[in-house]
Amino acid sequence: MLDLIPPTTRLRNAWLDAHAEWGSGLHEDGFGLAPTDEVASPSGFAAWIARLTDESERATCRWIVEDDRVLGGIALRHEFNDHVQWAGHIGFGVRPSARRRGLASWALGRMLDQARVLGMNRVLVVCATNNVGSARTIERVGGVFDEVRDTEHGPVRRYWITIVEPKA
Repeated sequence: MLDLIPPTTRLRNAWLDAHAEWGSGLHEDGFGLAPTDEVASPSGFAAWIARLTDESERATCRWIVEDDRVLGGIALRHEFNDHVQWAGHIGFGVRPSARRRGLASWALGRMLDQARVLGMNRVLVVCATNNVGSARTIERVGGVFDEVRDTEHGPVRRYWITIVEPKA
């Protein structure tokens, strides 16, 4: 069964399997992985999960999981700060073998529900200019293109999503 769950040490091996599928680097958007995080050892992984838990006032991180298999991650950053200016309020990523199943759209919709609960009325979502799949996902859930902006990580497409109350 498909679910969005908080990061957990219980699924360490499943997360490491997903991480390995992406290859080297820190490009799994939505996991909250920082260059200083060491996730290969059990203690390093536990420290990373603890950091994400400690930062839950500033960001909601969730893993996309099916039958204890980590398929991706999504993060909602609660504040509009310098980091959000280039990374967006929401970052998401789906492991290559699980793409084209609608998982990102599903997770993004659930995270927009969370943004509504937090009182956010619109969120910024960005993707690399060459990431057609992410651009389509953002547009599918109501993202309105704003501009292309150059960042220290390369050019990104910026979209705004207005949070609307569900119809009764």
